[in-house]
Amino acid sequence: MSELSLVWLRNDLRLTDNPALAWACNQADKTLAVVTLTPQSWEAHGESAARMGLWRDQLASVAKELAALNIPLKVLSPGSFEGCATALAGLAKELGADALAFNYEYPLNERNRDQAVCEQLEADGVSVRGFHGELIIPPGQVLTGQGGPFKVYTPFSRAWRRRLADFDRPVLQAPSAQKPTAIASDPLPDDLDYKPLSYRNDLWPAGETAVSERLNRFIDEREPDYAEKRDFPALQATSSLSPYLTIGALSPRQCMAALRAAAGARDWLESSWLNEIIWREFYRHLLVAFPELSRLEPFRPDVEQKISWLQNDQAFDAWCRGETGFPIVDAAMKQLLETGWMHNRLRMVVASFLTKLLRVDWRLGADFFMRHLIDADFASNLGGWQWSSSVGADAAPYFRIFNPRAQGEKFDQDGEFVAHWLPELRAVKAGKARQQPGAGASIGRPEPVIDYKKARAASLDDYQS
Repeated sequence: MSELSLVWLRNDLRLTDNPALAWACNQADKTLAVVTLTPQSWEAHGESAARMGLWRDQLASVAKELAALNIPLKVLSPGSFEGCATALAGLAKELGADALAFNYEYPLNERNRDQAVCEQLEADGVSVRGFHGELIIPPGQVLTGQGGPFKVYTPFSRAWRRRLADFDRPVLQAPSAQKPTAIASDPLPDDLDYKPLSYRNDLWPAGETAVSERLNRFIDEREPDYAEKRDFPALQATSSLSPYLTIGALSPRQCMAALRAAAGARDWLESSWLNEIIWREFYRHLLVAFPELSRLEPFRPDVEQKISWLQNDQAFDAWCRGETGFPIVDAAMKQLLETGWMHNRLRMVVASFLTKLLRVDWRLGADFFMRHLIDADFASNLGGWQWSSSVGADAAPYFRIFNPRAQGEKFDQDGEFVAHWLPELRAVKAGKARQQPGAGASIGRPEPVIDYKKARAASLDDYQS
């Protein structure tokens, strides 16, 4: 039993089901939480103002909950990942802490940061423990019959379900109150020393109560129909929990537990929504198994080296602004710019449009998403963009090119979604007319930036080569 333990909070901003926090509290008479502000690294990684705004407010909420348990929060400002080891070692020495706990993160830079921290603190005699708090099954525990990592999702998901029993455990409860301490909490800077932060807190309120209510409401009201309605962007049919998962205000195990508890006679293991949780795990397992992915290298370099990415700044700018003249693409991008979030079906549509039709390098699209999404998640974002451009694991076949008009007609049949985000189209008759390239051009909408048929043919020629 140590006298004072530290728990290093990152993207695990919750008291419930936080294994690092639970261990730290059980390990010592007194526990102290610490965060490290690293704006230089955040900028290098393209962390969005929306995501960091939610992170800040969730952290502030967690700090109040910790204070009620006599657990102060210390705020360190090392500036970058490279300074974390020295900063944490200095705090441990100053306070006499002899243990540090944290939950693992899986991108390469984060893993290198954590390794440096472990080496520094252990050299100083501080015991360090890491936990897999943002995964249900840790990396390296879902393997092929040959003992290697899966490269395709479907067999991974089957193996994941088979392995689940070995890693199934109850959701950890929030810790009990600790002994009072004279150590005071530090104030949290409004902008985290990063940049002006803003997000739609009316859409994503911070705090454990708000997050728990949203999870339970989705499970009760939407999850039973999720498979049938999830692809229709005008419906409120998805969970909208991704921003909370990416900052760790909610754990995947909490999601799975809520799903299982509400399933009744249904086989919850076959839930379409559980598939989304497993996809999230798949992409994290890939980051660990293939470190080059964190360097933005394609999973399938043999495919990418044959693709001729185009330098098309004008078209890329139109895509970024939601002014391509393709209604479903533009409405999706307007939704992103306004709310910091985009419907998942439309993420695939706009990514296919950028990479397969405009022939713009997927890295530019991935970076734009990271800098604007409130649920920006490096592993899932990277996996999705590589999938869309056919250079990733379990990638879409090269000949799969989403037709934006057809996608709009199928999943937004009345044009309700496009008319909401492109108000000019409210003057266009509801239905297929709203999905036509160039719809509303006579009343303010742009003409199409490409001829779809010609762009598709050129792309197929390039990929087929």
